[in-house]
Order: sequence, then structure tokens, then C-alpha cells
Amino acid sequence: MRSPDKQKLIAAALKARRHAVAPYSNFQVGAALLTRQGRIIGGGNVESASYGLTCCAERVALFKALTEGERDFVSIAVVARAPQGPTPCGACRQLLAEYAPAATVLVADAAKPERIRTFKVAALLPLAFRHVP
Repeated sequence: MRSPDKQKLIAAALKARRHAVAPYSNFQVGAALLTRQGRIIGGGNVESASYGLTCCAERVALFKALTEGERDFVSIAVVARAPQGPTPCGACRQLLAEYAPAATVLVADAAKPERIRTFKVAALLPLAFRHVP
């Protein structure tokens, strides 16, 4: 992925972050998922007073994309105010491994969005659980 494309996806994640609903932690996260056709789907984290019901930005973006019929993903960008950027949690890694296994994961600190770290989904979760029919 070229650097201008990375910056565009990070910018979309920053925009999605503005709509995060984080009244308890005040930790706003944005994600932007890029499809093979060039469509970008954003999502922000949504918190609940019942913490287990909270949903990460990555899953919000992925669920939106999946329920809109998208299935072919190239990359996902994740941003928050965190040194070196936020990496996806275990649940997000599992879902990315299932639905976007070849995707590139871009992470950046919202305060320094030009500093992008890049990972492959398989590197973040090398032994992902796989459903065997």
C-alpha cells in the first residue's frame, strides 16, 4: 500500500474517531476498513455501562461492512491517542483473521497520524481459531 493511500485511510479513521461513543473511558478509537473495490467503511468504538457490551471501532467498521455485503478487504486503519497507536484487541484480531485474513493493519497515534505502523493480520494472530465444517 502506497504512503498516500495509507494517509487517506488513517484520515478516514481519524474522522470515524470523532463519532466514537466513549463516555466512561474517554478513550476514543476510530477505524476505517478498505475494500478491494476502494470503498472505505468507518467505525468508532461504542461503550456501555455494562463493560462487556462495549464494541471496539474495528468490529464496528467490520460489522458495518459485512452487513452491507462487503467481503473482500485490503486494509484497516486504527487510530487513538495512544503511544505508537492502538493495536487491535484479541476479539478484533480473531474477527479480522476470519473475515479479512490477508488484510494489512495500520495503526497510528491520533496525535501523530503521520507515524504509521503496519502489520499483517496473520502476524497479529498467528494461530487464529478456524471453523472446520
